[in-house]
Amino acid sequence: MDTTDLKRATEQLTDRLGKTQEYLDLPAINAKIDDLEQIASQPDFWDNQDSAQATLQELNEYKAHIENLDRWQTLLSDAKAALELLELEPDEAFFSEATDKTSQLAKQLDQFELQQLLSGPYDTKGARLAINAGAGGTDAQDWAEMILRMYTRWAEKQGFKVSMAEISMGEEAGIKSATLEIEGRYAYGYLKVEKGTHRLVRLSPFNANDKRQTSFAGVEVMPIIDTEVQLEIPDKELRFDTFRSGGKGGQNVNKVETGVRVTHLPTGIAVRCTEERSQQQNREKSLATLKAKLLVIAQEQKLQEVAQIRGDMVEAAWGKQIRNYVFHPYQMVKDLRSNHETTAIQDVMDGDLNDFIEACLRHENQAIEAS
Repeated sequence: MDTTDLKRATEQLTDRLGKTQEYLDLPAINAKIDDLEQIASQPDFWDNQDSAQATLQELNEYKAHIENLDRWQTLLSDAKAALELLELEPDEAFFSEATDKTSQLAKQLDQFELQQLLSGPYDTKGARLAINAGAGGTDAQDWAEMILRMYTRWAEKQGFKVSMAEISMGEEAGIKSATLEIEGRYAYGYLKVEKGTHRLVRLSPFNANDKRQTSFAGVEVMPIIDTEVQLEIPDKELRFDTFRSGGKGGQNVNKVETGVRVTHLPTGIAVRCTEERSQQQNREKSLATLKAKLLVIAQEQKLQEVAQIRGDMVEAAWGKQIRNYVFHPYQMVKDLRSNHETTAIQDVMDGDLNDFIEACLRHENQAIEAS
């Protein structure tokens, strides 16, 4: 058992945890918790439900910081204790315990440091992720379904709740489009860097000549901010269309028009929803999603007025890709923004996206700091 690397890792983690404690400023957090608990104890606290919920959410966030610090300090203390025992009595069990504790602490500090890059107004929210098949015919529709599976697996690995808001199946294989609703803290903050065109290169199973083919899928990401969207859109700028919800489901499926598509006429941006059982519920949900999308686009385009939005269609075609997935003649996934790449393509397709997401977030943060 070589404990040199383990000792060095423990020393580095001690330094990182110390800097994290300084960054969080424990006395200031405790003072803020006292202030918020005082506010929450007032007799009229629940008179304003929205304000009360916001206060409790802020209070829980500060308490979570305290809990995290306590947990991290315990992991570090356990790792140091195991190392001390290991020096007194070389034993595989002590070595394994120290390795496990340092690994857990490193992973949790990595996640915390990454979350500090997520400072946008909607980064803590859940996400709606829309996937559309692009250029490439049936192969592109199959690719869109593969992307759908990839993000579903990623979300499940993060412990997020995943549901299908809308799906349109392809005639021969795959999907034409789909929308996932991913509920979990920081889901939007992580996934916002996945917006763009994803390019696939492979030997297509739908090509009779067994030739290499390139296909595309477009991904758009919106935050889930249903109850908070304060945006007035004139009725004359909206068009609502109804359609039958396809696929498996209850008695209404394929019998009545419960699916709803809302289009923002000035920009041509459209959102559809088939998740709910009634047309009215789908109408409300699709409108809330459209408002969230318009707000995010306005923020990205640095506009004060939503009326200035130029449109935000992700064109899934040549020259627009953010990431390449090459299955043949070699195996490689490479992000064209951060230049992060891996040959473990099956792991990526099984939802191991965190390295790509982190690389993109750090790349964006560096670009902001340099500007």
